[in-house]
Parts: sequence; C-alpha cells; structure tokens
Amino acid sequence: MDQIYIPKKRNGLVTGSYVVISALKIRGKVEKPYFYNVKDIEPLKLEMINEMREVIENNIENYDNVLFVGSFLDKRFNFNDIDIILISDDKVNIKELQRNIWRIAKIKIHIIVLSSKELIKGLSTDPWYLMMLSKYISKKRFIYNVKREINYKILDLHLLKSKGLSDNFDILKGNEKYYLVRNMVAILLFLEGKKIGVNIVDKKIEKFFKVKIENIKENMLEKKRFLNKYKEVYTRVFNEIMKGIKNGSKQK
Repeated sequence: MDQIYIPKKRNGLVTGSYVVISALKIRGKVEKPYFYNVKDIEPLKLEMINEMREVIENNIENYDNVLFVGSFLDKRFNFNDIDIILISDDKVNIKELQRNIWRIAKIKIHIIVLSSKELIKGLSTDPWYLMMLSKYISKKRFIYNVKREINYKILDLHLLKSKGLSDNFDILKGNEKYYLVRNMVAILLFLEGKKIGVNIVDKKIEKFFKVKIENIKENMLEKKRFLNKYKEVYTRVFNEIMKGIKNGSKQK
C-alpha cells in the first residue's frame, strides 16, 4: 500500500486535523517568448506577459499558441487593456481565465479564442485580423501564408463603424477618432491588395490627412480641413465596396 509520510513538526496542523492530499504540480520555467515586429518592450510588460502565460498554462490543458497583440505592445504605459489571442480547438471558459489573469495583471483583459482554421480564415478575409497580427509576442512562432479573399459585405459592415466620425466629430475623443480613421484606411489598403500593418496604416493616414498620428490621438485637428478629406476617402472606399457587392464577391 502506498503511504504518505508527514513530519512530526508541522506548524498549523494539530493531531486529528482534516487535510486534502493532492499531487504536486511542479511549474516549469516559462519559455522565452517569440517576438514579431516588436523591437523593444519594457521589462515590466514582459514580466506581465510571462505571468499571464503561466496562468494560461496552469488553466488550459490543450492549446496551440497564445499571442499578445494590440496597443499594450507599444512603447508606452498609457494602455487601457491587454488583447490576447488564444489558438485552441477546445472550448475555453473565457470568463474564468480572465478572472485568473486579473488576479495577476490587475488590468482589463480581452481574450479571443480561435481555432487555427478560424484564424487563417480571418487573416484572408478581414483587415482587422491583419492589423492585429502585424505585431505580437507569442508562446511560439506563428507562420501563415494566406490568399486574400474579398468579401464586400463583411467590409461594408466594418466600414459602417467609421461612418459616425463626421456626425460625432465634436464629442469623440482623440483615440476614438484615430480608431475610426485607421479602420477606414485599413479597409482601403485591403481592397487595393496592399500590405496591412499598424505602421503601414499610420503612414498612409499621415499622408492622406497631412497630420501626425499623435495629433489625431490628442484631438488636435483642424475640423473643416480634416473632415473634408475624411469624407473624400470614406466615399472612395464606400463606392468601391458598393461596386463589389453589385458585381458579386471577388477574390484577389
């Protein structure tokens, strides 16, 4: 018969105490993460990523990869949340995982759970996915080579988000305006078959609007001039999408 031995000197456990016996789980050292288009990151952020990866390891039995994306990776500390893509074919209790990570990070977490097929499909049809995966830190290298498929109805829904900038210009915050402009320009680049990434889209925005990205984020814009250009670009993208819907979905 298997036996368990405990020392005679055991603080907090008097004779007759009830105990629960469980297998000891030895935590392995978290492997060095993979960096894609992230040249530098603050040590504190990297420590947070490693701690969150350890929580995921201890809570999720089977998953292929985990990617940290979004503004958290920018070289600054005024981020609002952390975006995580978890690649897994199994069901994941997202709320429970968020609670467990919250205990470590003490910051709002967005977790997207996708299978490998779903992620590849998103990368082929949705500029938002290409923006997300243009820069990341992950458990291991994520390689993809997709053929771009243009679904004009999906792009129409995405463009609809940016429609309200003109009407709500005075009440929108700088970061909100930047998000809506970036969304529109990313769709345009997607339609044109060009590469998409945060830096690429930012440069295109600055070229179109003759304004620095930081000025948009800080709400330092000349309203009339900016909106005239915005409406021009929006109309261009909208007309291209409507033409595509009329002619039927095409592939590039």
